[in-house]
Amino acid sequence: MDEKQYNKLVRDNIPDIIRNDGNIPVTRVLGNDEYIACLHEKLQEEVAEYLKDNSLEELCDVWEVLEAISSVMEFSKDEIERTKLEKAEKNGVFKDRIFLEKVIVSN
Repeated sequence: MDEKQYNKLVRDNIPDIIRNDGNIPVTRVLGNDEYIACLHEKLQEEVAEYLKDNSLEELCDVWEVLEAISSVMEFSKDEIERTKLEKAEKNGVFKDRIFLEKVIVSN
């Protein structure tokens, strides 16, 4: 029997998919701190994949990881939306496509 190492966080149905392919997944359930660390790694992975091909599917993977992070950090959707709106009110959003080239500092 051959083995292929992954050592990464996967979606909940992946072990069943592996079994259905006739293979044996070796898994464990992560503790809270390790789960958060793996979510952060997964976020970097998914963002890199999105930046590579800009697909809706990859963007949804990023969104899925962000939702998992917000859940484990116990941030409610209302808290997230309220904080997002407060920040938008203070600093704006990215709608106007403004690119800051430099700041000339007056003395």
